[in-house]
Amino acid sequence: MMRVFVAGATGAIGQQLVPRLVAAGHEVHGMTRSEAKHAMLHELGAVPVVADALDRDRVAEAVGRAQPEVIVHELTAIGEPDMRHFDRAFAHTNRLRTEGTDHLLSAGRAVGVRRFVAQSVTMPYARTGGPVKTEEDPLDPSPAREMRRSVAAIRHLEEAVLGADWTEGIVLRYGGFYGPGTSMAPGEQMPELIRKRKFPLVGDGGGVWSFVHVADAAEATVAAIERGRRGVYNVVDDDPAPVAEWLPTMAQALGARRPVHVPRLLGRLFAGEAGVVMMTELRGASNAKAKRELGWRPAHPSWRQGLFA
Repeated sequence: MMRVFVAGATGAIGQQLVPRLVAAGHEVHGMTRSEAKHAMLHELGAVPVVADALDRDRVAEAVGRAQPEVIVHELTAIGEPDMRHFDRAFAHTNRLRTEGTDHLLSAGRAVGVRRFVAQSVTMPYARTGGPVKTEEDPLDPSPAREMRRSVAAIRHLEEAVLGADWTEGIVLRYGGFYGPGTSMAPGEQMPELIRKRKFPLVGDGGGVWSFVHVADAAEATVAAIERGRRGVYNVVDDDPAPVAEWLPTMAQALGARRPVHVPRLLGRLFAGEAGVVMMTELRGASNAKAKRELGWRPAHPSWRQGLFA
């Protein structure tokens, strides 16, 4: 049994992760910035901690009180997606990935945590070479202009966590979440955009996306907390797929008409360079390392079995 401090405990993955850690016998301290979510944390089985992740002193106080052996950083603040203004839409999350990461690391160092697990994403792999990347492949050295601050924030988080030689730093690069509490859940924004044909297929739709059910992501995170080793793990399903394949399939599953197809130039007008890159040039990710080293297998091996079920 370990004492685990989860920052971002009431988010989509936090709500899946906390009860799994509790069921495994760990003492969980769950941090949220919302006083209104105090009761939710009790119901999930955690010791509630209310603190703003961007307040260095409050974070230090909260971690100092909990005295955890492991810190898990699942902090994000992702709202309405806006591909034309990608960095603006992710501005708060970028602060959580930079300032928030630094505050948690500082607090963790002060109490001597032995493992620090942090959320990252597979999105910024370099857009060269093959369609599916491993953890050894580089991140994009020249991201789209509207994504530069966001990719820089991801780099900051990963380098800070992996460079912390006083603890075992683990970075989990999650694929696109689907399932309860995510933007891909039935009735949420993404399915509705697809249903209303407001999520077009841009260019050749050759961008490869990797998905993961949020419950599978939580299971992989428990495995990383309990037996992960310093380094990076892709946490994705077994089925990376190009947009040209998954988007029409999802539209059909929703009972919608086929997505509108637009050329790259027109796509750039409404989705910006970032949107075009994600639709045409994105690279997927391999989960072989997570399977091999964490002993993890996704219960949902493909998005095809239930993305909108």
